[in-house]
Amino acid sequence: MTEPVRRALLSVSDKSGLISFATKLVSLGIELISTGGTAKALAEAGLPVIEVSRLTGFPEIMDGRVKTLHPAIHGALLGIRSNAAHKAEMDSHGICPIGLLVVNLYPFETAVARGASWKDTVENIDVGGPAMIRAAAKNHDDVTVVVDPADYDAVAGELASGGNMTAVKTRRSLAAKAFARTASYDAAISQWFGAQPGDPLGSYFATGGAKLQALRYGENPHQQSAFYTVPGARFGIAAARQLQGKELSYNNINDTDAALECLAEFAGGGQAACVIVKHANPCGVAVGGDAADAYRKALACDPVSAFGGIIALSNRLDAEAAAEITELFTEVIIAPYADEKAVEIVSRKKNLRLLLLDGWPLSGPGLAVKSVGGGLLVQTRDTMSVDAMDLRVVTKRQPTPAELADMRFAFRVAKHVKSNAIVYAKNGATVGIGAGQMSRVDSARIAARKNADISQAAGLTEPSIQGSVVASDAFFPFPDGLLQAAEAGATAVIQPGGSMKDEDVIRAADEKGLAMVFTGVRHFRH
Repeated sequence: MTEPVRRALLSVSDKSGLISFATKLVSLGIELISTGGTAKALAEAGLPVIEVSRLTGFPEIMDGRVKTLHPAIHGALLGIRSNAAHKAEMDSHGICPIGLLVVNLYPFETAVARGASWKDTVENIDVGGPAMIRAAAKNHDDVTVVVDPADYDAVAGELASGGNMTAVKTRRSLAAKAFARTASYDAAISQWFGAQPGDPLGSYFATGGAKLQALRYGENPHQQSAFYTVPGARFGIAAARQLQGKELSYNNINDTDAALECLAEFAGGGQAACVIVKHANPCGVAVGGDAADAYRKALACDPVSAFGGIIALSNRLDAEAAAEITELFTEVIIAPYADEKAVEIVSRKKNLRLLLLDGWPLSGPGLAVKSVGGGLLVQTRDTMSVDAMDLRVVTKRQPTPAELADMRFAFRVAKHVKSNAIVYAKNGATVGIGAGQMSRVDSARIAARKNADISQAAGLTEPSIQGSVVASDAFFPFPDGLLQAAEAGATAVIQPGGSMKDEDVIRAADEKGLAMVFTGVRHFRH
């Protein structure tokens, strides 16, 4: 920074901390320049302020759409102080340098989140603000740019101790933050437009967000990590309130999100639902009369894997459910609401994280983004529900109503199990889950073997998988996977169909007396 800050331009939508910060600037002898509502707020606080229109010699016009887009402002931000030619041009045009820019943008993201009208949302697209931010950030050798009220105190402190100057490290850090802010702002606008009728996957794709939480590390301790919110995103884990417990980790957030995504499949079903997740895969899912009943049924599927897992409930966490859940080591409980007694019970496990969502997780439209070497894979989310599918019975035997209900349930769960996925279910609960195997036969075999071990440990006279239905996320390429399921005790099968060997698979199902339904829809999950 070649010269101290003598002038600061402040133009903010979020006025939190503004007056305190501006007062400190005035005490340092820094002249304040401002626009519209910000200038009014400063004047009402008794602070001396020069309106931008006095500098530009031009009034704010078009309902404030045009006010800072003027050479007197951008020249003051972009002029290189050590460049003699720039200095001469500034002097000849009467442009006084602006050494500090404080801007936060029109609340476009908030307008989208509250469902504002098209016209109102468009009016909340800031033009002059991003232009000034980018100008100041580009010229960070001479200008300090602040886009976040959280930085006010640090900047004021550094100006006070540095003779109205900031360190180059500070300016570069703030410039990086400024460019990230305008990028995420533009990404929110781009995605909002893309979500309107038309093509959500255009020639360019922009994404970005605000840091919600710095995390201790990523999937492993040697990896850095943070949690960002994405403007306009569907309701979910980012909206959760943590009532107690240790700080959430990267894996906690990832697994809790997986649990909520599966839980959303049962929205509006009229029964309580419980999803238990371990390493991003469901290891138990069930519906029941209340939260405790659903939890017991879900836990029975695989109590070994549930140790150290994530518990997601669709209904209020009550004392009965809280007491049972806390008997097992659990990383996270997430529910829409919680009774006072339930919160007190959970508080006895001081490290157990209790999250409240204040509503149902929504499985709405949106985009799924995955990074790959040198690029991004972007796709629309898999929002297809089994209720919307044209189920086609392809075997001689028709499924019973009970089998059909369990088939629908199992296919909902299979959608959230890593491929190759096999899910056995009975009476509204999973009884075996095979996930992430390279062979579908292995998924079927692993799920059956785990059920046999768990049934034996529970003292059952026969494995609970007997009389179950089985769901496959993709077609059976050969009869072997289906035959493995039949051998395990399944009586009915739901699968997408579409294999070149479909007739062989149907023939095998008929020979075993199974009922089989084709959905015509695949649910790969990688």
